[in-house]
Amino acid sequence: MLRIILFLGTNLAIMLVLSVVASIFGLDRWAYNQAGINLQGMLVMCAVFGMGGAFISLALSKTIAKHSVGAQIITQARGADEQWLLDTVGHHARNAGIGMPEVALYDAPEMNAFATGMSRNHALVAVSTGLLRSMDRDQISAVLGHEITHVANGDMVTMALIQGVLNTFVMFLARILGSVIDGSLGDRDNNRGGGFGYFIIVMVLQTVLGFLATIIVMWFSRWREFRADAGGAKLGSRAGMIAALQTLAGNHGPSVLPKAVQAFGISGDSGVARLFMSHPPIEERIAALRNAA
Repeated sequence: MLRIILFLGTNLAIMLVLSVVASIFGLDRWAYNQAGINLQGMLVMCAVFGMGGAFISLALSKTIAKHSVGAQIITQARGADEQWLLDTVGHHARNAGIGMPEVALYDAPEMNAFATGMSRNHALVAVSTGLLRSMDRDQISAVLGHEITHVANGDMVTMALIQGVLNTFVMFLARILGSVIDGSLGDRDNNRGGGFGYFIIVMVLQTVLGFLATIIVMWFSRWREFRADAGGAKLGSRAGMIAALQTLAGNHGPSVLPKAVQAFGISGDSGVARLFMSHPPIEERIAALRNAA
């Protein structure tokens, strides 16, 4: 259930780079006119950069995921376990109506798995060695079904769309507020989007607003986990999915997954603030599966 695609960290980095590029090439100034801010032009510029940044993050997600955890793609099974893994992913993918994803293993003591990729038919499903050692095949099959459901539901693309809309409004509001603040500090050039002070204010506001926008992304992530759990129960088995979650409840070891990828995994983040949790509490997920039965 790892599925917030290396996404938030990569997206933030890309947005900062794009904002610097916009300032260097004077695109911020283009969104201003003699009367001040050209709201329509500013919104168009922010939409292009905001949506573009989100989909660049999505396009890079699979490559970044592979390298960040050292995942090794299984091109040819080297034993019975790897062959079973390939066969099970293929079986679930056919039942879910998607193309065969790339299957990978990564060496980590934690029990985790994640899926990511640009589209339903070009995805990656990766499993930790810790999960393979700690769960039986019925549980692992349900976990793989969970990840395949994320792919089949188009969660990665939907996440990119949501992030793109949020990026747009974060950039837009940062520039509007930056212009007002810069003007109140006496910078006469703020009505043309210029000045070093304006640039610094916009970067700070964009970072703060982007952090707050994460609350919405995390809410969507938590909601989709319940759907993916139901998919894991359907493609695998309900008993296997519940047992896998119960096993995960005892998994307190540190995660090797980067924060940007943890939302795309099976094992959620038990952060102090629920608003910033990528996964619902495991007990709530188990209760939802039992109630559905």
